[in-house]
Amino acid sequence: MHMSMKRLPAAMVAASTLMMTAGVSANDDLTDVCPSPIKMADTGIEGMGPLDEAFGPFAEEFEATTGLELEMFSLSNRTAAGNALQYDDVDLVFAGPSEFVLFDGLSDIEILFAIERPHYGSSFFVPEDSDIESLEDLEGKHVALKDTGSTSGHIIPSKMLVEAGLDLDKDLEITMAGDARVAALVNGDVDAMGGGNRDIEEIEASDPDGDYRVIAKSDVLPGDPVIMRGNLPEDCKSGLRDSLRANDDALWEALVATDRNEDKFLNRDSSMGFDRTAEDYEVIEQAYDAAGIELE
Repeated sequence: MHMSMKRLPAAMVAASTLMMTAGVSANDDLTDVCPSPIKMADTGIEGMGPLDEAFGPFAEEFEATTGLELEMFSLSNRTAAGNALQYDDVDLVFAGPSEFVLFDGLSDIEILFAIERPHYGSSFFVPEDSDIESLEDLEGKHVALKDTGSTSGHIIPSKMLVEAGLDLDKDLEITMAGDARVAALVNGDVDAMGGGNRDIEEIEASDPDGDYRVIAKSDVLPGDPVIMRGNLPEDCKSGLRDSLRANDDALWEALVATDRNEDKFLNRDSSMGFDRTAEDYEVIEQAYDAAGIELE
């Protein structure tokens, strides 16, 4: 099921806002080399209502910038999104790092842009008075992680534990606690919690009188990419990149204008980045391999 959202007319956009490229010189030229409407799905949102609420302003700004109508598709999960990319049912997918690695193994894809979050990564938290000082000290302990498949809440924390010399099946007890992970730590149900760096904010909000510390922290992770199917015309792909890059401030403001995206993306100098490649996401594939978790 899909629904086309109303857009601002392309004529409202001044031609001077566009960057000239070898194959594309104006909005009208993008309509000649790109499919219109151009179809986009999001792996983290199910249902047209939530999609419209999350991406309505961005879709309008996208058309104002490119001259292409952005048609949103509701897909039930990342497997469906991967299949839609593989069989050209969609042109763009707003995905996470794990989804990128999965899709890259299934079909020809490229990155249009990624959401760069300088503090996107994983941390392990313990109470201040805990005797746990390092990941090695988690041997024999009970640890809460987030949702199965979560990049920062499961995959990278698992990689960190393995690299600390721990056997995930034998050396410690792991509970995939989802949204209850913070309560599990605060209530003392687990000895430590692994999750995203921002989880410290939830911990402090849940236990304002408590003190907690970080015993391990990952490197910054590559951000959520907007993926293009690789068999789009080359002039279309380059034209999209150049048009969006030239208007990234307006597009960014439109993207985070909704409550859902503001909460997800607008923190600590996040921005749109246009220089990510598949090599940047090899760390995610390595994390799956190190943790012995099948990418699916």
